[in-house]
Amino acid sequence: FAAEYGVEYVILDEGWATKYKNDLFDIVPQIDMRAIVDYATSKGVGIILWAGYNAFDNDMERVCSHYSAMGVKGFKIDFMDRDDAMMNEFYYRAAEVCARHKLMIDFHGCAKPTGLNRTYPNVVNFEAVFGLEQMKWRKPEVDQMEYDVTMPFIRMVAGPIDYTQGAMLNAKREEYRPNYNKPMSQGTRCHQLAAYAVFFSPLSMLCDSPSHYRSEVECAEFIASVPTVWDESVVLDGKIGEYIVTARRKDNTWYVGGMTDWNARTVEVNLSQLGIAANGTVEIFCDSDGAASDYIRKSVTLPSNGVLTVDMASGGGFMIICQNPLP
Repeated sequence: FAAEYGVEYVILDEGWATKYKNDLFDIVPQIDMRAIVDYATSKGVGIILWAGYNAFDNDMERVCSHYSAMGVKGFKIDFMDRDDAMMNEFYYRAAEVCARHKLMIDFHGCAKPTGLNRTYPNVVNFEAVFGLEQMKWRKPEVDQMEYDVTMPFIRMVAGPIDYTQGAMLNAKREEYRPNYNKPMSQGTRCHQLAAYAVFFSPLSMLCDSPSHYRSEVECAEFIASVPTVWDESVVLDGKIGEYIVTARRKDNTWYVGGMTDWNARTVEVNLSQLGIAANGTVEIFCDSDGAASDYIRKSVTLPSNGVLTVDMASGGGFMIICQNPLP
């Protein structure tokens, strides 16, 4: 699936090492790690390994040396869950050891970033966020929609987020329920698409299963094509806890994502601020009046004033894609 859709990495999540052994060399019998890495390499895909903090710290140098030599591209390190002096020392030590072995790091279960990724650019992402995985077990009273339009103004100021967006099973407010084996998101499909512009996530996830993406090819192809690093970012509009509209540019393409809380609203998106030519054509994914997973994809002509009016459903969003030829 990753090779077919041009996805650069696959994370082999928790479960490949024997549980409770605290040993990243004790691989479960069902897993042939070298065969997986070799197969991924043959497809042009890199493998990133999930690792619990304790197991990783137990034998860090040997773990990094062994798996780097095998062809693994990095580690998603989890369950640190604090930011005291001892743990901050671990963050820096892990970054340094992985850098020497040419491994990237995604710190999951971590404290918010404080600049470590500027010292060690191989640290590409941090969780420290109430991400989409919470929808697998959180009660319906949890308001993820309000969180999604609050967090960018607060937590994301500190640095990138490992939110793990991209759900293809979407639910209106009255439909959502936690389901660990068949999880759904709160809000609409377009809310999920907008997350790829609104949220800054250099190691961005497609959180759902390949089977769901194969049944939603249009969205899967779009998500896989969205850049994860940007040349320019502009917040066009927003009000903390209510809505946000963020534009990000890669080369000559702008991706403009909008999100709202559980209140449906209409926003005016002034694309002239981005230098987009009036009367040109832009592409938009926007909410429909149907199920939360329904959406409309259309091309529209930008009015002469450069302002596009977009309706967002309750828990909704939109994604606008437009070209801005470079001088």
